[in-house]
Amino acid sequence: MKRFSQKVFGRIAVTAVLILLQVIWLLVWFTRLAHAAPWVSVLFGIFSLLMILYIVRKDDNPAYKIVWIILILEVPLLGGLLYALFGNKRPAKRMREKFARVMCETRPMLGQNRDVMDELAPRRQATAHYVATCGGYPVWKNTGVTYYPTGEEMFTAMLRELESAQHYIFMEYFIIRQHSHMWQQILAVLERKVRQGVQVRVMYDDLGSVALLPGGYWRELEAKGILCLAFNPFVPLVSLVMNNRDHRKILVVDGHTAFTGGINLSDEYINLTHPHGRWKDTGVMLKGDAVWNLTMMFLETWNAMRPQQEDLEAYRPGRYASAPSAQPMTKGFVQPFGDSPLDFEPVAENVYIDILAQATNYVYITTPYLAISNEMQTALCLAAKRGVDVRIITPGIPDKPTVFRLTRSYYASLLRAGVRIYEYTPGFVHAKNYLADDAVGVVGTINMDFRSLYLHFECGTLLYDCPVLLDLKHDMQETLAASREVHLADCHTGFWGALFSAVLRVFAPLF
Repeated sequence: MKRFSQKVFGRIAVTAVLILLQVIWLLVWFTRLAHAAPWVSVLFGIFSLLMILYIVRKDDNPAYKIVWIILILEVPLLGGLLYALFGNKRPAKRMREKFARVMCETRPMLGQNRDVMDELAPRRQATAHYVATCGGYPVWKNTGVTYYPTGEEMFTAMLRELESAQHYIFMEYFIIRQHSHMWQQILAVLERKVRQGVQVRVMYDDLGSVALLPGGYWRELEAKGILCLAFNPFVPLVSLVMNNRDHRKILVVDGHTAFTGGINLSDEYINLTHPHGRWKDTGVMLKGDAVWNLTMMFLETWNAMRPQQEDLEAYRPGRYASAPSAQPMTKGFVQPFGDSPLDFEPVAENVYIDILAQATNYVYITTPYLAISNEMQTALCLAAKRGVDVRIITPGIPDKPTVFRLTRSYYASLLRAGVRIYEYTPGFVHAKNYLADDAVGVVGTINMDFRSLYLHFECGTLLYDCPVLLDLKHDMQETLAASREVHLADCHTGFWGALFSAVLRVFAPLF
């Protein structure tokens, strides 16, 4: 174990040193060049001014514009060039081309059934139409939904469904911790299923798991017969492209059953370890038609990163005579959806804002991080000012103190507008849930921060008029009861604290 830790942290240390050396080299090289040829300073100053004008004109999030304008004004010699090289927060051109090629095949297979759409109530239909047209994922009926208020309960269900697999298992996770009870239990099932002839594919984010898996861990899984992919391998280059991570959590079994939510594959998610007190996380199991969205979401990413020719229709559950029927169907509609930095459509943020806009009674939110755009902050405040009972639950014990300080920096303005904020005193809230008026909810992987809303590949499940929303409401009420309400008097930090928070707010869009 000690040897493994040395390897892992050695990899992180080497990467950090190499990136730091690149930054120093750039600064020294341009400084010397400017001294040797004064006209260079004038040239790059003009270039920086042009970059500022370009940023102002660009259709982008204002917070992202502000941080780059400040950087360019502070370092006019290098600022414009740095933006030209690293300012595009979209994935690299090569990655975009890979996804575009695959999406030409996958998106036509995600057509919307108009009869299903027409059955939705008008306001819900508008939301579903937006997600189907701009996000590419249709809304479905004929889907059973089970809500899990803890990682422990969901893990038990995951093992049960994995054992039932007869044809294929797809797993896509941001974090896999190699030496954890949770992963080792799952891995044992996967190895057994491979021996039974089940196709198993595992995808993990290389940076998300960098300190938890050895480099090239995918080779170990391939040797066991498990097809494996490390998403967007982390390399020691100064590039914002490394910010584009796969933050999704998806498990699909034979196309008829899927799990998603905030739960990664590590022991804190099932409270076997307690690095930050009690870990509060949630997820859902889907059985039925809506699973197809998550199946195609996985295959889209897999085939973009690991191109291969295959019949995607073979993964529809109807192709298997042995596919079990879904759990007893109830009324309601289910719409799993994905969000990614591949375009300039912030689907997840717009869904959250739309839920706030249509709410008339209450909106309950759980999120581990709060680093929001002006648009989101305005939507939260406006809903509260309209008389909607808006409540946000954040962690009482943070996993990242600096990010927690950033989260708290938003409290005062929200509280003044009437938003109520609670901190979960038993520990860390990792759940990413929205619930409005017992009618619309989201359970997914999407944090309320710039990384999730603009930089990461994410997924969520929209639930319309589903009875399971009452389970979600009951859980959120219990979480509120276990939390401490924050008041405006708690937000005073003094001059230096306010200054530090302001700096964090400025640079939040980059991190």
